Amino acid sequence: MQISVLPLGALQTNCYVVADEAAKVCLVIDPGDEGELVARALDQMGLRCGRIALTHGHYDHVGGVKALHEATGAPVSFPEKDLVLPENFTAGPLFYTELFDEGDRFTVGSMTFDVLSTPGHTPGSACLRCGDALFTGDTLFQGSCGRTDMPGGDMDQMMASLRRLGALEGDYRVFPGHGGDTTLDTERRYNYYMKEAAG
Repeated sequence: MQISVLPLGALQTNCYVVADEAAKVCLVIDPGDEGELVARALDQMGLRCGRIALTHGHYDHVGGVKALHEATGAPVSFPEKDLVLPENFTAGPLFYTELFDEGDRFTVGSMTFDVLSTPGHTPGSACLRCGDALFTGDTLFQGSCGRTDMPGGDMDQMMASLRRLGALEGDYRVFPGHGGDTTLDTERRYNYYMKEAAG
């Protein structure tokens, strides 16, 4: 599994290209608002997009998804509970081909991704787990967590989600929706919000 990151747009949203190098196929997580740029990057990498997955519905994560779908034909997986988000936060009508929720799983090449529902930033915010990698969207950041002061945000839910992530067995490489990557052990030890959530 090869992980590449493309920081996109004014908010530098992390788009992740998670590739099965042997099969030359990838999952694209959160294509930001620059779907055509992501499609060109995949061409340059020699990868076929097997699926597009969205960690939540905010515009800076989903604005480019329709263009990427049109360029690749890949199915688009979206968290069902974020269908309630107002359109001014989602770059207009949401585009997806299928919905997912807690416990769902999808496979791209030899890679299997498990869906962990982690509400708080939005009602449908989700993390995707594959092997020792955890893609946390805007739930968990290096040294911080996602905002809860926008429509659908809830600090109590955020604390519960951080508590859940902190209770996962073992360590994970953490790939957030913004900023640098980190590890779950590092966040357990130093992240104020995660420590508060753990009590």
